Amino acid sequence: MTNQEKEPQKGRRPRAPKGSQGPSIWMQLAIAFAVFLVLSTGYSLVRDYIAPGTESVPLSQIAADIQAENILTITVEGDNVTAEYKDETRKTSRKETETSFTETLANYNIPEEKIAAVKIEIRDEGGVRFWFLTLAPLILPILLLFGIIWFLSRQMRGAGMQAFTFGRSLARLISPEDTAQRVTFSDVAGAKEAKEELTEIVDFLKNPRKFILIGARIPKGVILMGAPGTGKTLLARAVAGEASVPFFSISGSEFVEMFVGVGASRVRDLFETAKKTAPAIVFIDEIDAVGRVRGTGVGGGNDEREQTLNQILVEMDGFEPNEKVIVMAATNRPDVLDPALLRPGRFDRRVTIDLPDRKDREEILKVHARQKPLGPDVKLSVIAERTPGFSGADLGNLMNEGAILAARENRKELAQFDLVRSIEKVMLGPERRSHVLNKKEKEITAYHEAGHALISSVLPYADPVHKISIISRGRAAGYTLKLPFEDKKMQSRKEFLDDIAVSLGGYVAEKMIFDDVTTGAANDLQVLTALARDMVTRYGMSEKMGTIAYEAAQGRTLFGAGIESGEVSQEVAAQIDAEVKRIIDAAHKKAEGVLKKHRKALDAIAKKLVEVETIERDEFEKLLVAHGITPKKKEDIEHQPLA
Repeated sequence: MTNQEKEPQKGRRPRAPKGSQGPSIWMQLAIAFAVFLVLSTGYSLVRDYIAPGTESVPLSQIAADIQAENILTITVEGDNVTAEYKDETRKTSRKETETSFTETLANYNIPEEKIAAVKIEIRDEGGVRFWFLTLAPLILPILLLFGIIWFLSRQMRGAGMQAFTFGRSLARLISPEDTAQRVTFSDVAGAKEAKEELTEIVDFLKNPRKFILIGARIPKGVILMGAPGTGKTLLARAVAGEASVPFFSISGSEFVEMFVGVGASRVRDLFETAKKTAPAIVFIDEIDAVGRVRGTGVGGGNDEREQTLNQILVEMDGFEPNEKVIVMAATNRPDVLDPALLRPGRFDRRVTIDLPDRKDREEILKVHARQKPLGPDVKLSVIAERTPGFSGADLGNLMNEGAILAARENRKELAQFDLVRSIEKVMLGPERRSHVLNKKEKEITAYHEAGHALISSVLPYADPVHKISIISRGRAAGYTLKLPFEDKKMQSRKEFLDDIAVSLGGYVAEKMIFDDVTTGAANDLQVLTALARDMVTRYGMSEKMGTIAYEAAQGRTLFGAGIESGEVSQEVAAQIDAEVKRIIDAAHKKAEGVLKKHRKALDAIAKKLVEVETIERDEFEKLLVAHGITPKKKEDIEHQPLA
């Protein structure tokens, strides 16, 4: 399932990036000092340089001009001396500090009558420069001290606020008024049963009185279980969007910190905030990060994760029916969750979200294609048929890769060929045409893939072949694309045995044609060995070992609470190994028999692969018919008896 592309989340208040919080206190002080300096020197600059006819001369020159009776008036302002001459020129000089101007002239032996002939005006020094020079020795140290104190207090206040908010919840809020972030059930394709289950939650949030009057109790918690990429988070957001209620989203890993008690504090804060805005939905993604089984002996009784889980249990159990706060959670590992978390009264409704079937995949592709220009040859139904096992996220990636391929070739519409290529790119990786095989390796790869394809076409319970290629993709030198005619929910023992024989097809073909084997069959051997072991230890498909499950899913023993498998006796383990080998040996003989019987068809397929590198389904079926092999039809598969 999927939805259209949304804008970035707006739940959290945006924060300025680190380092972009404006100039520091030192920069502010430097700017202030520069402003004072400019203002203090401005007056003298204007007076000395902007005033016309002003020239700076030594004081002795002023004294000589007084002696020569060339000066009319003299203005003394502090230590600055300004003389106006008879020719209307002006000259400036400076006298000695703390010495009067008349004493200075007397020191130059200027007669008193000469001094009396000049008009001398004494002015008090003023202006910004005077006050700055007078007060700077006192004010600047005080300003600097206050600046340092302010800066340190700001840092301490920030640290204190962080300490006070350390236990605050990190949940992101999506408001119902945020239309850009709103998701509804119309944006979710597939998952019909899951949406029906969640519709009741929407009804309760919209009209809780209807349920309360009849005595019904809506589930307090809903846990969404499914494979990665199936749309669990999207469904939770759709519930909030349909009900138009606040949506608090947080990941399970965001509760736990290195400090004891922080996780429990954040849980309390999250639920308190949600209750204030009720009705609301609290969504915990990947809840298995904090909800695993307790008492495993890891971390002790004071494990921070266990304390966080205990607080979640308490908060969920303390809800009242009229609080209208519903907790939703998502996980792809429900088997590891604590039983107390899943009991009635907490997460008492479990919604399983399966991988989409063919019709659902087509609907999901249509949703992803809304904003993409499609060519006239695009048939999404064909793409849906060729993508069994794809999740909603895989299908979204498929459509995006198709758009990238079209844009790379400067086309404005997506073609069917783009989507077909993107299927293989999502499944196997990009083509590696630079990974050129030499002639010998190319021939070996061709026979290897031809062996897979031929056995899959002959054995009755194997899937039909859609494409064969010896062009490298990802880590594979070549590949054979086998797809069922329709989605399967169960697989039989005969299907498993044929699959093992098909996996051995490349290995057997190499050994039969070249009397040698290569490393190209390594992954095939790993897959078929794991499948044969699962048949014996998990599915009860071995007559010798009986209907006993020696291992649970994920390779863990039953009721082992997370302990790895291996709790069987040495005798039983040896019997399991022998039975796995027997199954593989029988499949080896079956594959060898098919290839020997249809040797000419094997050679023809391999030769064609060497020539064209890729064979599509139609051309492959023509090769089969030419060598007396009837291609599989959907009707033949439907009438096969279940093993």
